[in-house]
Amino acid sequence: MTNPLHDGLGRYFSPAQLDALFSARIGIAGAGGLGSNAALMLARCGVGHITLVDDDVVDASNLNRQQYWPRHVGRHKVDALRELLLELNPHMDVATHKLHVTADNLPALLPACPIWIEAFDDPNDKSLFVEGALLAGHRVASASGMGGCGGAPMGRRNLGALVLVGDFTTDILMAPPLAPRVTEAAALLADAVLEMLLG
Repeated sequence: MTNPLHDGLGRYFSPAQLDALFSARIGIAGAGGLGSNAALMLARCGVGHITLVDDDVVDASNLNRQQYWPRHVGRHKVDALRELLLELNPHMDVATHKLHVTADNLPALLPACPIWIEAFDDPNDKSLFVEGALLAGHRVASASGMGGCGGAPMGRRNLGALVLVGDFTTDILMAPPLAPRVTEAAALLADAVLEMLLG
């Protein structure tokens, strides 16, 4: 396999590490501010297989922090994000599921990937996914607290198979979700996954 991204990554990773990254299968539940940014970061690091799960479409209000452009408004997020990922690395395998995660369909989704990023906004969706994934034996990275600007510094908590990132206090329901802190949380999620793969 050769493409500009892969060739450039050879400067930073050993062949064995590149193979591990390209063979990794990562699931991302939620393709908004956290999920879209984390997906691009992981793709930039050479992750070769990503599964995207979201039932939402791109809205103009998403453009302030999500990895979408005006041309994507009105399109399903998972389709637009798949397009961007394949533009970056045409050799990637990107699976998409246009659905809202429920207790009924979650068990069928989880086996696709051993590691998942939980990137939902709704607290009930977050709890459902994290609890279901952990009980099924998966590793999960999740975020809590990234609203507004300034605020408490972001951190990371390692809780066995679960890694939590964020400031753990400033919910986006309390303060607007803005690009800097949302992207910071997404970067912490992607970094946690990289550590799971290479650490």
